[in-house]
Amino acid sequence: MSYISELRKYIGHQPIINIGATIIVLNDKNEILLNLRSDTDTWGIIGGGMELGESLEETAARELWEEAGLKAERFELLDVLSGGELFFRYPNGDETYTVIVLYKAVGVSGELRINDDESRCLQFFPLNALPELESRAEYVIGKIKDII
Repeated sequence: MSYISELRKYIGHQPIINIGATIIVLNDKNEILLNLRSDTDTWGIIGGGMELGESLEETAARELWEEAGLKAERFELLDVLSGGELFFRYPNGDETYTVIVLYKAVGVSGELRINDDESRCLQFFPLNALPELESRAEYVIGKIKDII
């Protein structure tokens, strides 16, 4: 069971601060990899919350594998994002203020494959033709479009 799931047993849906890694994966056409989230039915960026004892790079590697079946030779730090714009209410009522440590995956290998139940689909999109995004993904892409 995840750290956040365990924490929720005690605090219910109350707002928490959640630190996680979000990973930008670009293909050779400079398209961004997105996942169709099973909880919100919107598109998001690969990533998730840090578990106890993990480094952020370990979180990035785990999430990239779990959500996309991919591995990276390394992760390049792009930015750290936080604040009220990253408040999120999940469909089940859980509330979180997310601190996003944003990485770009470098030297990506593997076959696209979903290894968990958090995604329904994986697809690359051009940055000028994005689908309906989950609010945090929209914020992140808006912040980093010029640097990726």
